[in-house]
Amino acid sequence: MSMVAKGMQTGRGPAGPGGLRWRLARLEDENAGLREEQQRLEAERERLRGENERLRAERERLQELNERLRGEVESLRRAAKRQAAPFSKGDPTPHPKRPGRKPGAAYGTRAHRRAPAHVDQVVTVGLPACCPGCGGELALERVAVQYQEELPPARPLVTRFEVRVGRCRVCGRRVQPRHPAQTSDALGAAGAQLGPRAVALAVWLSKGLGVPAGKIAALLGQLGIAITPGGVVQAVRRAARRAQPTYQALAAGVRASPVVAPDETGWRVGGARAWLWAFVGAQVTVYRIAPGRGYKDAAAILGEGYAGVLERDGWAPYRRFEHATHQTCLAHLLRRCRELVSDAVAGQAKTPHAVRRILEHALALREDRDAGVLEAGQLAAEVRALEAAVDRLVAGATRYPPNRRLLDHLARERDHLFTFLRAPGVQATNWRAEQAIRPAVVCRKAWGGNRTWAGADTWQALTSVLRTASQQGHDPIELLARLLRAPAPILADLAIPGR
Repeated sequence: MSMVAKGMQTGRGPAGPGGLRWRLARLEDENAGLREEQQRLEAERERLRGENERLRAERERLQELNERLRGEVESLRRAAKRQAAPFSKGDPTPHPKRPGRKPGAAYGTRAHRRAPAHVDQVVTVGLPACCPGCGGELALERVAVQYQEELPPARPLVTRFEVRVGRCRVCGRRVQPRHPAQTSDALGAAGAQLGPRAVALAVWLSKGLGVPAGKIAALLGQLGIAITPGGVVQAVRRAARRAQPTYQALAAGVRASPVVAPDETGWRVGGARAWLWAFVGAQVTVYRIAPGRGYKDAAAILGEGYAGVLERDGWAPYRRFEHATHQTCLAHLLRRCRELVSDAVAGQAKTPHAVRRILEHALALREDRDAGVLEAGQLAAEVRALEAAVDRLVAGATRYPPNRRLLDHLARERDHLFTFLRAPGVQATNWRAEQAIRPAVVCRKAWGGNRTWAGADTWQALTSVLRTASQQGHDPIELLARLLRAPAPILADLAIPGR
């Protein structure tokens, strides 16, 4: 008999009560097992949900940390370019090279101090009476020559002007003559004054070299001229008033220049934030200290209708000069590409590498053009090819935000990237403006800016005159002395465009 039949006879088969209880018990056991499995899976799901929330929060925290650190890296990168003094680049080399030039052919040009063009006095250095070693008699072999250039003892030249003041017997008008060497008509308590060359030297030290007024007073004291720091400031301010017509003429000369390189940097006036602008035209430079960094501040010097070429960086207000032709600075773009490459991971450097290759090829074309290797037609075809490469690059897709920002910037500057290849005499960078700003930055690091806006006006006028004089090869002290000797404000002897 089969087991099923026996179960049916005993009531424990599938069809009997026993079989049903057995099946029910088995199902309950399975149900209990499934319920436990369900509870286990729900607990696992809750654990995974919690882990998921934790990972999501950790990801958001890391993203915020990443953005913050990127911002700090950018801030440190910018701050490293504005250090007031040299900073450490790491531990010194254990075994550095010997200082000085290398001997032999690699030494370079050997030079020495030339003999002076004139001799004011001759001093004969005679032989001693006997040999200092053995006491024997000495015989003259030759006369050797040595020159020494020394500063004479400082003694200022003091001139007393005896001014014959008269009065007209007919109309009663007071008449006071003036000698060409005088710098002022002041008499009485203000009758003791500095001469024009002394004032010009103080101006050059202050605005040209960034020397503080106290140190200028100390230096003039070494030259025999007693003056206080306040007296130095007043003398420099008087010189600035004489330079105002020249400053206005230089500003007009910038507007008349066919190519201008502008730039701006931070400044301080009375402890408050301001901006220093520099505009370099055709052998003229104009500085302006302004409260802002916008279009109106630049237009105050350039004029809203400036129609020349602007060699400028990517600062947006420059693009508002709609009548001008623009050349964006390729050095800024190349520096940006290098920074993106240094920060890139996992293929993020592809875009900045491509931009760098395009820009470097453009600079190579400039070299070939200047060397006479490229004809005009070939150069124009190469420029069109470069612009097409930029268009393809800008139209491409990238998920990395810094690369996307770089491409968006290229799209905005697309028409201003290669002006220097089309227009001879246009630079590929704004290096001229940055060179003009550099001395001002050195001064800013020494004393921080100006205390008052009157001091800012003094600084911008005198520094513009000094910088332009240096560009044109003039002696700045003699040029300022002529301005100070004039009975009324005159224009300095400078070549100014448009005049």
